[in-house]
Amino acid sequence: MSHFDQLPEFEKEFKKLSKKYSSLGRDIEDIKAVLSQSPTGIGKNFTIIKIVNDVKIVKVRIHCESLRARTIRLIYAYHADRVTFMYIQLYAKGDKENEDKARIDDYINKIV
Repeated sequence: MSHFDQLPEFEKEFKKLSKKYSSLGRDIEDIKAVLSQSPTGIGKNFTIIKIVNDVKIVKVRIHCESLRARTIRLIYAYHADRVTFMYIQLYAKGDKENEDKARIDDYINKIV
């Protein structure tokens, strides 16, 4: 069984974006189902952006039903040794161009 957790910054981003995009909660639940079957995803919407020990940092383009597009990005860490997912960042492509590399590095430094 997979375990999903989130950073406090992710939680704030989720709350803010879910006010704007009402389907976001369901969209995140849909991606959980995919990740439970394929932890680093399948297809062109998933990109492994960093690997450190048994942890893979993955960026995924989420289909947001409210937007009818894949403009929401989710950055998560997959801990293969304990089948755990940590949501690191959530952002709309129109609001922010790229992931927060400093936040990703901070997370990696805390777990290594």
